[in-house]
Amino acid sequence: EEIFLGRDFTQRVDYSETTAVQIDNEVRRVIMEAYEHAKLLLRRNVEVLHKMAEALLEREVLDGAEIDDILRQYGSQNGGLRGAAAATA
Repeated sequence: EEIFLGRDFTQRVDYSETTAVQIDNEVRRVIMEAYEHAKLLLRRNVEVLHKMAEALLEREVLDGAEIDDILRQYGSQNGGLRGAAAATA
């Protein structure tokens, strides 16, 4: 008996091995797609990432206003992260 994400160890599965493989493949695909998208966002916004890291190394904690300032200064021309709209679509 295989255990999947969100399943209890004591819960019995009511689907075939073929369905279990399909579930595993779909979960893997969704996770890999999200992982690749996250890497793309980080590459597109590497300057913002580095500025955030520098600020955190200096002050250890940033409040919302400080984060907004960094995003306004180093984000794309419209003041946001490049590719962020695609992340929420």
